[in-house]
Formats: sequence, C-alpha cells, structure tokens
Amino acid sequence: MAKLTKAKCNALTKAGLHGDGGGLYLHVKPTGGKSWCQRITIHGRRRTLGLGSFPLISLAKARALAALNRATVAEGGDPLAEKRRGQSPTFRVAAKEVYELNRPRWRSDKHAADWWATLERHALPSLGDIKVDAIDRLNVLDVLTPIWTAKPETARRVRQRIRTVMRWALAHGYAQQNPAGEVIDGALPAMPKIKAHLRALPYLEVPMALAAIDESRSSLAARACFRFLVLTAVRSGTARGALWAEIDIERREWNIPGFRMSRVRHIVFPCRVRRSPLFARPSRCATNRG
Repeated sequence: MAKLTKAKCNALTKAGLHGDGGGLYLHVKPTGGKSWCQRITIHGRRRTLGLGSFPLISLAKARALAALNRATVAEGGDPLAEKRRGQSPTFRVAAKEVYELNRPRWRSDKHAADWWATLERHALPSLGDIKVDAIDRLNVLDVLTPIWTAKPETARRVRQRIRTVMRWALAHGYAQQNPAGEVIDGALPAMPKIKAHLRALPYLEVPMALAAIDESRSSLAARACFRFLVLTAVRSGTARGALWAEIDIERREWNIPGFRMSRVRHIVFPCRVRRSPLFARPSRCATNRG
C-alpha cells in the first residue's frame, strides 16, 4: 500500500529514504534536495536506480517509472543497462576515451599519433557522430570495404582499432555487440597474402652492397646517410633526423634523446671505420640504451 502523498512529499524535511512501497523511495538529502530512487533485484543482484528529482518527477510519474522497471525485470530485462545505453556516447567521444586510457602504456609517441590518425582518417568521418549503441555491422563495413583489398594493412589496423573502441563500449554497457568483431568476417574477402620479406644481408656481403649504393645515382647525402645507418644499426627515420647537437665529436658518441627512441635515451658508441668520408667498409659498433 502506498505511503506517500503529494502533500507529504512536499512537507518532508527529514533526511533519509521515505518509502512509498514496491521499492520506491523519496530520498531527502541533508541539503533539503529531494530525488526518487528504486531498490530492485536484477538478475539476482540488489540494485538502486535513480528515477529523477522531485518535484520535476512527480509522485505519479515516479510510480509509473518504478512499475515499468519491475515489468522489465519480470520479462528478463535489465532497466539499468537500458538506461546506460540511452546515455551512450558517440563513437568519437568513445574513441577519445579509449585513446586517453591507453596512451600512458604506449611506449612510442609515434604509435599513439598513428593510432588516432588512422581512426581520424578512415573511421571518424562516417562513424564519429553515431552513438556507439547505434553502430551496426553495415556501418563498419562501409568504412572497411573501400580499403580492405586496396590497403590491407591499413584496413586491418582500422578494424582492430574500431573493435577496441567497441569492446570498451560493450564492457561499459553502452552497446550489446561488437560490430567490428567476428560478425563481419563473412562479408570481407580474404586478405591478400603478405609478400615475402626481403632477406637479411649476411655481414660479409655488406661491403658489396655499400659499393653498389656508392655507384648509384643517389645524392652524396643519401649515400652517406645510408652508410651511417648501417654503421649505427638504427632505423632510417632516426638516422635522417640526426642533429649535430646529438653527436659528441670528442667522445665519438651519438646521444639520441628519448623522445626519438621510444622514450629511452639511446647512446651509439664509437665505430671503427676507415677515414673515407663515406667509409669504405663497416666495422664494429655498439649501442646502448641509457
């Protein structure tokens, strides 16, 4: 039997929960504010649902909402999950949340930038303003199909990153399925086979390879940079970005700052080379991360 009336709701000032029956309560806060809540068991767990503030939500409206929630639970549903899905963020907001969540664990700033740029270029133009609970497999296929065979590696990364965002949405109750998961496998053709990787060059063949580079029409700077790369065992981008300020001529060391080397300072120790400006032949060199 109901215990509250409209007049009593207006007159209540004592802080606490004031029951109306059926799990419905008017919560009077110490500050004097009032709001409705409902205690209900959902799938064996006792939950408390907020139904809105009083008097914005009237007594009659609160009773109707509480009855609707009880009916949903009786039919096997979850009103709390449905409420959360109604508050689903857009894919752009969800992607930004996932990006900020994972960024601290990514060692490379380049990977972090590439992660976001890939979504911004291929996914956000069509998915960005759609709420995550409304994204279906067709939306995802519209993003992937144009690049699936033309740019297979890019497409694979785009799919993986969409799937990561939707997995986050699924875990937080904003979505009920992951439309970038296995559900779209049958709609996408098999990825082209990866071409055979270039073979590693045996050390004894390096001088011949360098001699071939020297005889090419490449610029002096390009040939010198390539030889520098071979001698220091760094990536091409690191070699191209080398600055004189990083090189200690006296100690014959190259100190590469951490922001260019996965956040860890990298020191390249002296290499024994001939005096030729382009070095006639590579020899011993060592590297160390500090």
